[in-house]
Amino acid sequence: MRVATVSTHDIRFPTSRELDGSDAMNPDPDYSAAYVVVTADDGSEGHGFTFTIGRGNEVCRAALDALAPLVIGADLSDLGGFSRRLTHDSQIRWLGPEKGVMHLAAAALINAAWDLASRTAGKPLWEFLSGKSPDEIVDLVDWRYLTDALTPNAARDLLTSAFAGRAERSQHIREIGYPAYTTSAGWLGYPDEKIDRLARQAVADGFRQIKLKVGADQTDDVRRFARARAAVGPGVRIAIDANQRWDVAEAIDWMTVLAPYDPWWIEEPTSPDDILGHAAIRQGLAKAAPDGGPIRVATGEHAANRIMFKQFLQAGAVDVVQLDACRVAGVNENIAILLLAAAYGTPVCPHAGGVGLCEAVQHLSFFDYVAVSGSLDDRIIEYVDHLHEHFTDPVVIERGAYRAPTAPGFSTRMRPESLVRYAYPEGAAWN
Repeated sequence: MRVATVSTHDIRFPTSRELDGSDAMNPDPDYSAAYVVVTADDGSEGHGFTFTIGRGNEVCRAALDALAPLVIGADLSDLGGFSRRLTHDSQIRWLGPEKGVMHLAAAALINAAWDLASRTAGKPLWEFLSGKSPDEIVDLVDWRYLTDALTPNAARDLLTSAFAGRAERSQHIREIGYPAYTTSAGWLGYPDEKIDRLARQAVADGFRQIKLKVGADQTDDVRRFARARAAVGPGVRIAIDANQRWDVAEAIDWMTVLAPYDPWWIEEPTSPDDILGHAAIRQGLAKAAPDGGPIRVATGEHAANRIMFKQFLQAGAVDVVQLDACRVAGVNENIAILLLAAAYGTPVCPHAGGVGLCEAVQHLSFFDYVAVSGSLDDRIIEYVDHLHEHFTDPVVIERGAYRAPTAPGFSTRMRPESLVRYAYPEGAAWN
């Protein structure tokens, strides 16, 4: 199959009206998707998107339109080559080497190609990937800039060592699902009473971890954290997320104040580009650790590419890798990040929420367990309970766990009526 056409859409949801998704840096997000449909010469389609929070979504759509000529006629049987075709073009690359808006657009196109390929194979993406040999998986990765941390041969050895247990793990994960945590209780704009109610409901629904947004006001954070801890009890993990709000010293001081409430991790405590700053925060928080153990440092949802993840791991700057299905260049680059994390023994707990991120990233975590790390230790996927109804294959959560997707594809296909209603600015939701 070859790519015949590419069509793009600007899709936005007015989530700011209820403050869903609000945090210390992003107080009024309208969850949005720069959405793309790749059609092959046999008429089959693949759907993908990249996630934004409103203004600027039109810029991502324009980037998709700029990349479309590069993939018209591309061979969809070679998805490693397809990915490199987008990320290695010298003139596009000049706009920002493997980062920024062009990289977001590449993610949408690459993910659409994977959706098409796995649909054609009649398998959900995680199963489609898990059926590939170690050599095939290694060939999907762009190894440029990575070999000082992980070579293709070492990655092949890692995958080969996990190969024997794939069938058992695949069956196991189908039966029990993949552990999830919820952020739905912790948006910064929610009143205290709503946080109390939603936190208790999360525990009743089987979640053993929730997440709170912090970072705007320390007094408010102490009060909200104390109430959330009282609501869920000592046996439930509470992760917290500052969304890049602090400088390094401020992050250490702020987290020292919150340490008595036993935070499981602090997410994005400072600039997502500051690798050494994260390392300093991690070292500083070792001194503020509560009795339950160290406060972990988590980041990655805004890390631009696999090279940054490599350096976070090399520098000992992160305890939890938070890849995003639509931030780096799609499935291929996320496979590289999963391999790096497995090589360094660091758990991957993906960023999700948004619009469609839960649907997409679950496939990467299932694949990681079956074919890469072979572990569920301290691994968990974020879950946010909104906007799933707009997808043809929405996530299924039972007893605090993602159920394994069974429909062919990447779960990235939106319902046609949602594409019409939430098109910006002409859709009925915006009129």
